[in-house]
Amino acid sequence: MPVTHPTPPLVIPSSECDVLQVTNLHFAYPDGQIALRGVNLVLHKGEKVVLAGPNGAGKSTLMLHLNGILNGSEGHICVAGLPLNHKTLPQIRAAVGLVFQNPDDQLFSPTVFEDVAFGPLHMGYPEAEVHARVEQALARVGMSAYRDRLSHHLSMGEKKRIAIATVLAMSPQLLVLDEPSAGLDPRARRALIHLLKELEITMLVSTHDLALAREVFPRMVILDEGQIVADGPTTELLENAALLEAHGLEKP
Repeated sequence: MPVTHPTPPLVIPSSECDVLQVTNLHFAYPDGQIALRGVNLVLHKGEKVVLAGPNGAGKSTLMLHLNGILNGSEGHICVAGLPLNHKTLPQIRAAVGLVFQNPDDQLFSPTVFEDVAFGPLHMGYPEAEVHARVEQALARVGMSAYRDRLSHHLSMGEKKRIAIATVLAMSPQLLVLDEPSAGLDPRARRALIHLLKELEITMLVSTHDLALAREVFPRMVILDEGQIVADGPTTELLENAALLEAHGLEKP
């Protein structure tokens, strides 16, 4: 298998540019644990890519780098033509919508509307623009009827949809999700699959749910011990039983 090593709105220099480019990214935690070892990754506009690998492979570490939550690394990250650095950090964070595995880490306001409005308000948009962004984001995830509901009264599947809406309200260029199907019952999982297939946005998703990966994501990147060990069509990589077994994965 081949190996491939108001805040102002983000302006994409060209429709042909890469949405994400990670170049030779190295990172070690303060205790000396090496988490990333020279990661190279490119996502083009409109791609939907699944990031797979065993626990401790570096998947979460990589995702937390994409909008500057983690720093102190060696290498370069570029989002929609903008290099990630101190000056561009506000724009990068608006451009990379990160959805955590546990939606309770993302939902902290009394109502759904307030949760989804938080990002646009923080970015300094006027009230009318905030309302428009909230309504559009809720419509995209099929949750318009929930705008006045109490966030903490929602089911896990509903909370995950609202968490996605909170980042869609900021019009990101890249949607990054960590284990989106974790904790969902079969019905909620199926609804999530339909949503991820329908959303027209560049997407990078970390998951152990390889059946979901096969159904939604044409491209798979396998990360193990901080290195990309495979990058190719999902259907082909999932047929390589030896590759999957070598990197702590099972064929769905």
